[in-house]
Amino acid sequence: MRSDLREDTLVHAAPGVHLVHGSNTNWVILSEGDAVTLIDSGYPGDRQQVLDSLAATGHSPEAVTAVLLTHAHNDHLGNAEYLSHTFGAPVYAHTAEVPHARREFLDQVSIGQVLRNSWRPGVIPWAVHALRSGGTADARVTRPEPFPTEGALDLPGRPVPVHTPGHTAGHCAYHLPGAGVVISGDALVTGHPTSHTRGPQLLPVMFDTDRARTLASLDIVEKLAGDILLPGHGPVHHGSVAEAARTARERAM
Repeated sequence: MRSDLREDTLVHAAPGVHLVHGSNTNWVILSEGDAVTLIDSGYPGDRQQVLDSLAATGHSPEAVTAVLLTHAHNDHLGNAEYLSHTFGAPVYAHTAEVPHARREFLDQVSIGQVLRNSWRPGVIPWAVHALRSGGTADARVTRPEPFPTEGALDLPGRPVPVHTPGHTAGHCAYHLPGAGVVISGDALVTGHPTSHTRGPQLLPVMFDTDRARTLASLDIVEKLAGDILLPGHGPVHHGSVAEAARTARERAM
C-alpha cells in the first residue's frame, strides 16, 4: 500500500502499537493481524494523513474495527464520523463524552479565550492552523456509543479505558498493561505549539474545562503501570509514566 507519510511521522512504540504525528495532534494505531483499533483521528483536515498512516502499517480503512475517542474536541475526533459513515467503524467514548461527540454541547476553548491569550507566544499560529484544519467545523459523530464493557475492550490491542476528567468531563486515557503503554490524550502531553516547555506537562489552562479535575486526574495516570507514554500532543515519552505525571504536576503548580 502507498504511503506519503514522512519518515518521522509514524513512530513504532511497541509491537502492534504506532503513534502518528498529525498536524499538531497525535493518534494511535493498534494492530492485531488484519484488524486495527484507531484511538483518535486528528483534525478534519488530517483525513488523508489518517488514511496514509493506516496504509503505512499495512491496513486499509476497512480494517478499522473501532474508533476510540480520548475526548470529543475537533482535533481528536475530526475523522471519526467519516470512518464510521463510510466504513462502518463504531465510535466509542466514555459515557460522559458521548453527548459531547454528538454536539449536544461544545466544551472546547472559545474564540474569546483564544483572543484573550493571543499575546502568548505560539497562540496565533496555532489558532490559524486550527481554523485551516477544521478546528471550528461541524465534526460531530452521529452515533457515538459508550464503551460496551468495563475493563479491557475486546478490540485489537485490548485497550483499557481509564476515565481522566478535567480536560473534558468524559476524557479517557487508554492503558495497554501488557505493553507497558499509556495513551494519555490531553490529560498529559509532552509538547504543544502554544508551549515552550518540552517533556511531560499539562496543556495551557485555557484548554481545560476544569483545571482542578485535570490536576486530580494526574493521580489516576500516576497509578498506571507503564514506561511508554503516547500523548495527544508532543513526542512519545520513554520512561516511567508515574514520574511523567509527577513532573507535569510540579510544572503546573
